[in-house]
Amino acid sequence: MEDSIVPKQNCLIVRAAGRQLDLLRGEASRIAKSNKVDWWIDRAEVGTRFCFEDAKAKESFALTCDNFGIPCQDG
Repeated sequence: MEDSIVPKQNCLIVRAAGRQLDLLRGEASRIAKSNKVDWWIDRAEVGTRFCFEDAKAKESFALTCDNFGIPCQDG
């Protein structure tokens, strides 16, 4: 890898706040740990961007959002 910037396709923008956002942070951490990858959060124009080092972790997180009924989109 030439640099450590991760492509945007491993990011999801989530519209959540307060306790929902705290819940998702915990889930993101758990998913990243089980996949042995890093993750981070950025502010998005609308919502919060959750980014993962690989696509598998991102997909797991997308399923988690669906299970909680929290809308998310690629970002």
